[in-house]
Amino acid sequence: MAADTYLKPEVINQIKRLDLRAQFVVRGFMQGLHSSPYQGFSVEFSEHRKYTPGDDPADIDWQAYAKTDKYYVKKFEAETNITGFLMMDLSESMGYSYRQSMNKFDYSICLAASLAYLMIGQQDPVGLITFDQKIRESLPPKSKRSQLGNLLSLLSQLKPTGTTDVANSIHQLSVMLKQKSLIMIFSDLLVEPTPVLDSLLHLRHHGNDVILFHVLDEAEVVFPFDGMCRLENPENKEFLHVDAVGFRKDYVAEVESFRNTYREFCFKSGVDYVPLDTSMPFDQALLQYLLKRRLRG
Repeated sequence: MAADTYLKPEVINQIKRLDLRAQFVVRGFMQGLHSSPYQGFSVEFSEHRKYTPGDDPADIDWQAYAKTDKYYVKKFEAETNITGFLMMDLSESMGYSYRQSMNKFDYSICLAASLAYLMIGQQDPVGLITFDQKIRESLPPKSKRSQLGNLLSLLSQLKPTGTTDVANSIHQLSVMLKQKSLIMIFSDLLVEPTPVLDSLLHLRHHGNDVILFHVLDEAEVVFPFDGMCRLENPENKEFLHVDAVGFRKDYVAEVESFRNTYREFCFKSGVDYVPLDTSMPFDQALLQYLLKRRLRG
């Protein structure tokens, strides 16, 4: 099977077990890396760095020298490992899907599971935070193989319900963190942006790295409807009746402006912003993690 086939949401949705879904996505992603401009990446990553004056000569890896004729020292665990948190939005709006095989929540769960699979494979500690109006569950980060089972078990039981307060939950996490970490947030961000942007600054102020996965349904991006439509807000149950043809241009422009607000802010504040919709293959999101992991490593 071609590598890109593994990464399509409609293919992944045919696999019911989350552990197999995650393996399937990562397998296709790693296959694709080897035939892409990013083929230099490795899921294992180098455990060495070049020798520099001031390093202890006792740390030189002579086997690496014999193979490369260059001096390398072994990296210590503190230099190579990064503590990660997957932060999952439980709001009811995340359960929306129009015509895609996965709704926003299932798409995010599968992506989070795949990232957990990658991180544990690299022996990076990873934990899980779930939130709606506040943080609901917190699984402390660990790098043991058993952690993957714990993460996938919890992820597979989650359901999108109720309203959300993204900003309050991010502020809560900022206070909880005891060390600099990589925070991977999964949300449709269908709330007022300003408080969320402030909370992201709070997270960055403490030195954390942040990847913001902005997950929308394909229909929320392209507005594929025709005729008179009744639109419902899934969280407050309010309805809006519109003429789709006349409404589409303004709607699409508004969504792009909404995304640009986050894109521009994140660029200025050092947050990695990854706009996704549920029709998109998973490789773009996984690559963002590897890029951040390489910069941190």
